[in-house]
Amino acid sequence: MSLTLDTYRLLGRSGLRVSPLALGAATFGTDWGWGAEQNEARKLFDLYVERGGNFIDTANTYTNGSSERLLGEFTRDNRESLVLATKYTALRRPGDPNSGGPHRKSLFTSVEASLRQLNTDYIDLLYLHVWDFTTPVDEILRGLDDLVRQGKVLYVAISNAPAWQVSRMQAIADLRGWSPLVALEIEYNLIERGAERDLIPMAREMGLGVVPYSPLAGGVLTGKYSRDDLTAADAASGESTRKSFNLALGAVTERNLAVADVVKEVAAELGHTPAQVGLAWTLQNPDVTAPIIGARTLKQLEDNLGALKVDFTASQLARLDEASAIALGFPHDTLASDHVRNVTAGGLKIEARR
Repeated sequence: MSLTLDTYRLLGRSGLRVSPLALGAATFGTDWGWGAEQNEARKLFDLYVERGGNFIDTANTYTNGSSERLLGEFTRDNRESLVLATKYTALRRPGDPNSGGPHRKSLFTSVEASLRQLNTDYIDLLYLHVWDFTTPVDEILRGLDDLVRQGKVLYVAISNAPAWQVSRMQAIADLRGWSPLVALEIEYNLIERGAERDLIPMAREMGLGVVPYSPLAGGVLTGKYSRDDLTAADAASGESTRKSFNLALGAVTERNLAVADVVKEVAAELGHTPAQVGLAWTLQNPDVTAPIIGARTLKQLEDNLGALKVDFTASQLARLDEASAIALGFPHDTLASDHVRNVTAGGLKIEARR
């Protein structure tokens, strides 16, 4: 594979060029009890950009706004050469129901706040962050299109939404001549492969580039957890750390640790770290544009960037796939059966369109 950060890729059905690894800025700032102080965050940003990276991911509420504010400072001299992605919908002011959600008022006020915090007059890529099953889709799409027409947003995208709703929105945008969605940000890694059922195939058909977050499953795939952590004692301690957060979420299970064990075995064979193997696996999927790396230290970032140099054998990929495989369920398993193939194609082998 052997990529570099300046091996740029097109993002979905757009002409926008982005790096094959995006720099996640949720670690910029320590407001949540963990993360990188300003000086350390600046070093992370500088290293990523110096290596040719141009795709940076944040959100309006990451580290209580510190993430966007720090990026606003870091990008003063090279804003135009970067692709800044941010998000809206998370509640910005407790007690104010209209300061969150995907509706028009939240959309416009959130974007104005992000523009101020990012110290810029436009956002390259704006995600709807979290679907709420409340706001009509035409209100959302029209609002997004209005911002694009105003030049405040260049491209629009979506995250954390059902596949059927995303495909419906894309069809409506196409029919009405509104700005189409160009990216889908989802959780996707060797431990969480549920997106393979509908979200990733939908993204392929509808022209959305897949941008996985948490490609290392909150650190589980790095080998930092052991069977001793299954008691989740730290999760109840009240200590605010990344580890306690993942333990509280139930991310450390026997099944997940077994997947991490195979990742460690393959890493040892390749002479790479488990983190590099976990990241590189997501890049094997042709529908994935750019996983988001969320390093907190320079050492972690250097390690993550090494994923671009990982070359798997077919046997290693097969072992990783077997260890982490999920059941696709109905209707996918049924439609892939020999019986259905015989009914629809008389047993003939027909290659699926990609």
